[in-house]
Amino acid sequence: MTDLVLVIFSAALLNNFVLNWPLGVDPALAGERRQVHALGLATLVLMLVAGTVAQALWQWLLVPLHLEGLRLFAFLPLCVLSIAPLLKLLARGLPTLSFDGLWPLMLGNAGALGLTLSNAQADQGLFHAMALSLGAGLGFWLVLSLFSDLRERTAGNDVPLPFRGLPIQLIGAGLMAVAFLGFSGLIKT
Repeated sequence: MTDLVLVIFSAALLNNFVLNWPLGVDPALAGERRQVHALGLATLVLMLVAGTVAQALWQWLLVPLHLEGLRLFAFLPLCVLSIAPLLKLLARGLPTLSFDGLWPLMLGNAGALGLTLSNAQADQGLFHAMALSLGAGLGFWLVLSLFSDLRERTAGNDVPLPFRGLPIQLIGAGLMAVAFLGFSGLIKT
């Protein structure tokens, strides 16, 4: 049980898919303030579902049939075809959040596909894959909230003209990545 909690914290803080691996940067930079939590929740659910189902496919179908080389061709349609039904279920279950217009942002998010491939490469079991998926989704949501706060804070400040917009966001992303490196001493193996 402790191992699964450490995997969740490690995926959210240490091995963050946006800051440590540059997966899912596009939605983080393009997300609007009003849809931050909707996009974060939708991506969390997508990563959890896609990561779990992909690991089950990997363990119970692709490996026994010696089709390991086809993992990309199995996981990519799984990630893409899961987006629309998940958004409909979330919109029905949480009518207070606006899930309209999130489909292109989630489609451009390489984090879910990277997560499924990472789970298959690690091949440590279904519970480990679920914990890693949950941690990766929570880490994405955290970074998305931090980017939104960064955009809000820099919009009202006197930022030099060459650094306005995307350049200051990329500088902020670099500083966040360095700050997240400080968490690396938390877990000793």
